[in-house]
Amino acid sequence: MHLKYEAKAFKDKFIIMLDGIKVIAFDADDTLWVNEPFFQEIEKNFCELLQEYNTHKEISKELFRTEMQNLEIYGYGAKGFTLSLLETALRISKNTIPTDKIAQIIEMGKSLLTIPIQLLDGVEPLLKSLNGKFEVIMATKGDLLDQQSKLKRSGLEEYFSHVEIMSDKTEDDYMKLLSKLEVMPNEFLMIGNSLKSDIQPVLNIGGYGAYIPFHTVWQHEKIEEIAHTRMIKPSSFEELKEILK
Repeated sequence: MHLKYEAKAFKDKFIIMLDGIKVIAFDADDTLWVNEPFFQEIEKNFCELLQEYNTHKEISKELFRTEMQNLEIYGYGAKGFTLSLLETALRISKNTIPTDKIAQIIEMGKSLLTIPIQLLDGVEPLLKSLNGKFEVIMATKGDLLDQQSKLKRSGLEEYFSHVEIMSDKTEDDYMKLLSKLEVMPNEFLMIGNSLKSDIQPVLNIGGYGAYIPFHTVWQHEKIEEIAHTRMIKPSSFEELKEILK
């Protein structure tokens, strides 16, 4: 009972603190719609395709190493991921991989660009409930064309007054976004599934965060759990809708 009271007291205090919020931003991948499980499925298929060269575990490790080396060159998204798949395949096979397998890897990567959008439960009702009460934007990172395509196919485009597709989500990136929106950090709430990209940088500059974890997380986005007076962790979008109401 005492723990429940403390949780309610914290939530009530957080709601009061939200009184000055003008802009609410949503991350996209694994916040609005399913994304990472598709990448992990492609990685699994990739490891099976190359199993004659090494174990699944080692191939996966090599792929992640390649991705990290390439982030500054390719950025985030399916296209950079596909190039990293090809580079890893060539390295693991010592440039002996058959051309038909190269073709399969290319098709794997291209398939990520056309996967049907699966909205997460409660996303659209939440967006509808915010209409007219806040300026609602989408702030995500990744490949420009890919993210624009996913947003259009999602059917959610009408809910956002502004869409920002960022090359990364550092504190500086968020400050540039806030400058463009002409709001202060304490007038900004970020909703997302990644503590590393969506929540922590915003908290560090003085903004607010609503952290809604997704069951599948890319290795690069994993950090230890954090607690903060300007962050809340709703159990669902339905709960977040009630808080913001």
